[in-house]
Amino acid sequence: MSIEAAFAAPLWRWSGESAWHFLTVPEAVSDDIRSCVEPGPGFGSVRVTVTVGASTWETSVFPDAKSGRYLLPVKAGVRRKERIEDGDEVDVHLVVHV
Repeated sequence: MSIEAAFAAPLWRWSGESAWHFLTVPEAVSDDIRSCVEPGPGFGSVRVTVTVGASTWETSVFPDAKSGRYLLPVKAGVRRKERIEDGDEVDVHLVVHV
């Protein structure tokens, strides 16, 4: 079983020392993921396949306690290839593997 969703979200940079960049998964999609995922060990990450522009990759989304939503990391290679920077609105196609 899988969940598919398309959404747009602004790219933002983690405020810590690392240069991680993220997209915040919308509340409704986060709720759908949460409702289909069984709690397990670890910090609650969920495997996904992501498409942004011409780039498709596999990664994990993970819950953010502060916002109650899932966060999607966007690696540097994808940001360069797709020419996206902090604050850019990014169109995402997300497949959640549950």
